[in-house]
Amino acid sequence: MKKQFITVFIVSLLAFASIYAVLANTIFDEEKVAAEDPLNPIDEEPIENDKNELVFLLLGVDAKDLDHAKGTRTDTIMLTRVNFDTGKISILSIPRDTRTMVNGKLDKINAAHAYGGVDMTLEAVSDLIGFDIDYYVLVDYQIVKEVVDAIGGVDIEVPFDMKYDDPTADPPLHINLEKGFQNLNGQEAHDFLRFRHNNNYTVGYPDGDVGRIKAQQYFMKELVKQTLTPKNIFKIPTLIKTYYNNVETNIPFNFVLKGATMVNKIDTNLMETATIPGEGEYIGDISYFIYDGEQMQELVNNMFGDYIVEPITVP
Repeated sequence: MKKQFITVFIVSLLAFASIYAVLANTIFDEEKVAAEDPLNPIDEEPIENDKNELVFLLLGVDAKDLDHAKGTRTDTIMLTRVNFDTGKISILSIPRDTRTMVNGKLDKINAAHAYGGVDMTLEAVSDLIGFDIDYYVLVDYQIVKEVVDAIGGVDIEVPFDMKYDDPTADPPLHINLEKGFQNLNGQEAHDFLRFRHNNNYTVGYPDGDVGRIKAQQYFMKELVKQTLTPKNIFKIPTLIKTYYNNVETNIPFNFVLKGATMVNKIDTNLMETATIPGEGEYIGDISYFIYDGEQMQELVNNMFGDYIVEPITVP
């Protein structure tokens, strides 16, 4: 039987995809962008935000590209906050197996996209964390390969030998990475970020999907650090074009342009990452992530409380 985890591919790298997406500045002619991207019209009302920040949901779909995303589950869910004044980025990861209300019943949160697309996912996550999320970025995993190759690879510490094969995947998945510090090309980075455990479950992250999320967050920080170097900063226009081919978003274009002002402010030491607290648990023969409501409320308030006017109450 085809393993459900074989489509684990979207990574913290893609959390930063959203940041690249707002670094457009004058790279594109505004009229051309407005004509080609109806989701981001130029003459729209600006976002009302006294704090000069943006909060959005980053979603990685369980599909080989966005054209095949309908009816699929999200493999990565990250609530992301960007402060355009300070350059600080905060990311709260939500494990895909989180058990919560979806489409009127308790289910895994990643099923929301399969049932009702982005709208139902925004609703499910908003209900979970306790405040409304209006904006999203939806990505496919081709970004991993293209971006990493564009900057000449990413130096990463691989924590253990990663070997896994699934010829039934689309496309077929063959992971073969050795333990140790090394430069990963696009395909290898993709494989590193998809890996969860080997075929016989003897090698992998001890804490399962939470361990994979930690690896994603580590990879993202290294990607940001290694991208924002003198040799790579001039490649941002190329990277942005890649994102426009692989990203769906409803973030208004005025914020896309505003992001250009923060590129020199990004400091990976200020990048805040966390995962909602909880533990894995089987209910019947289905594995879920059971969140700790009290601890999650404290974490959400710490990371997003000053962004929201109304007090946050997490279910």
